[in-house]
Amino acid sequence: MIRASGITLRRGTKVLLEGADFVVHPGERVGIVGPNGAGKSTLFALLNGQLDPDAGELEIPASWRIASIAQEIHDTDREALDFVIDGDTRLRRLQAERDAVDADLDGLRLAELEAELADAGAFSAQSRAEQLLVGLGFHQHEFRQPVASFSGGWRMRLNLARALMAPSDLLLLDEPTNHLDLDAMLWLERWLAAYPGTVLVISHDTEFLDAVARTILHFDQAKLVRYKGGYEDFLTQRAERLRQSQIAYEKQQREAAHLQSFIDRFKAKATKAKQAQSRVKALARMQALAPVRAAAGIDIRIPSPDHMPDPLLSLDGVQAGYPGKPILDRVTLSVRAGARIGILGANGAGKSTLVKTLAGELTPLAGERKAARGLEVGYFAQHQLDMLDTEASPLLHLARLAPEAREQDLRNYLGGFGFSGDFALSKVGPMSGGEKARLALALVVWKKPNLLLLDEPSNHLDVDTREALTEALAEFEGTMLLVSHDRHLLRTTVDSFWIVGDGGVREFDGDLEDYRDWLVNRQGGVETAPMQDYAAADTPVDRKMQRRLEAETRQRLSSLRKPLEARLKKVEEEMQKLEQRKRELDALIADPGLYEDARRDERLRVLAEHGDLQKRLGELEEAWLSLQEELEAIKA
Repeated sequence: MIRASGITLRRGTKVLLEGADFVVHPGERVGIVGPNGAGKSTLFALLNGQLDPDAGELEIPASWRIASIAQEIHDTDREALDFVIDGDTRLRRLQAERDAVDADLDGLRLAELEAELADAGAFSAQSRAEQLLVGLGFHQHEFRQPVASFSGGWRMRLNLARALMAPSDLLLLDEPTNHLDLDAMLWLERWLAAYPGTVLVISHDTEFLDAVARTILHFDQAKLVRYKGGYEDFLTQRAERLRQSQIAYEKQQREAAHLQSFIDRFKAKATKAKQAQSRVKALARMQALAPVRAAAGIDIRIPSPDHMPDPLLSLDGVQAGYPGKPILDRVTLSVRAGARIGILGANGAGKSTLVKTLAGELTPLAGERKAARGLEVGYFAQHQLDMLDTEASPLLHLARLAPEAREQDLRNYLGGFGFSGDFALSKVGPMSGGEKARLALALVVWKKPNLLLLDEPSNHLDVDTREALTEALAEFEGTMLLVSHDRHLLRTTVDSFWIVGDGGVREFDGDLEDYRDWLVNRQGGVETAPMQDYAAADTPVDRKMQRRLEAETRQRLSSLRKPLEARLKKVEEEMQKLEQRKRELDALIADPGLYEDARRDERLRVLAEHGDLQKRLGELEEAWLSLQEELEAIKA
């Protein structure tokens, strides 16, 4: 196990941990949580051997192999697939040694290396790396592209794949979901569920933490406090600790009243019953969380729009993208007043292109964008952080937007976004990504937009600020379209979903759980989720037709299973035969007489057959695993 006793960590003059004790048991899944700057990444550097504690002792089993996500990439000319395989350093070392061995001079060492390479999974390495790349959203044609050809976000995905490729007993994941879309995040959750070692993960995505972690270590006043259970359990337990100190009851009641009024409005609409239930859950969660949020100092309020035309915006037969590179085609949709829509789809499918087109930042290549009179768009995207004036303060940024406003009004407004006192006068340049994101959002909503278009607004935000944003968006009375991989944010603030993919936009008739199941089925070759064309969104459901379609689906699934089961049986039979032959060859290789000069030809023949057999067994093993995964993904 990992055992820390009396650990003290400092960063400059700031004390991150002082006399902290903690243990991590083998096989545990541990989430590391705390505000930005608390010392989470510094703790990882300590565990990774990159720094020593200022005081105290840290014990990690000497035999444990540690893997972590590198923050930089140096070998940018390396092909993506080879770069990922390089993560298995022992495999690469054995391969290099084997290539350097002269079979005529050292046949025994060659045989030993072949056996070690087999144990290291050499013959399945490429297949395993390809599976990691596909799971993280790469296409097959990109496997042989140089690392330098990918953007920064995709390079971080390559670093993540490289870390997962490395055989390890301890896996340190620092914000692994920052550059993942929802599809890749769900895949990563499944991968980690099957990982046999110990996992420590830092993440601001609370649903990802709740899905992965079974223990929480929380940075609290220079100590690490251990909580049993996932992130939701941590919230409940910590809230109880704070309640005992009589924190934030009045604030809790006020915020609960806001959300309760929202629920009451939705319950009045039969068509919104499901969404009202999600708000009820959010209210229960918020009531537990209110004392936790009390100390955060973030109280975001998004102004209500002054008017709300209906419909606000529509696209008619739009082709969207860039000159010579269309991404979406024949998109026809309407954004109605009061709509709250989550936009789903894989990275690169065109989500940001759709939002930019709706925002008016991209002119349609064909078709028409129709905006209502009085439309006021508030558009938030990651590139807006780069557009901030690094030499200006938050107060000056807002004053440029509202030169007639009183300074105190501007200060009061910024205070809700965490820019109070002298901080409102600080230069933007040295601020963290989360602080810049808060400022960009504050500037976007200042003009009281009636249509909010938000593209990954929670990136870079810590947990407390994400919760403040979630509450603000839940109470926002305008129309909203949201692209996000944060499932808690989506679940709490939107009422319906669109899927962007295959060059189009469609409504998705389901919730996030349905979308997760649809992804699993789709990866298994079956698309069974309740999806419909946008144009048919208002068509009543024909129950008789639905039952017939369900029966046809079951028959189709059965027909898909049968050939897979037959192939699986053949693979197993061939594996049994080859394993028997491998045992015979292993016995020959272990015989010292084989290495006599008189048996040179026989030795080379045996070693060659042994290598070919190992390769074939590796291929069969991968085929067996792939077939098993396909069968598991097909649900009758």
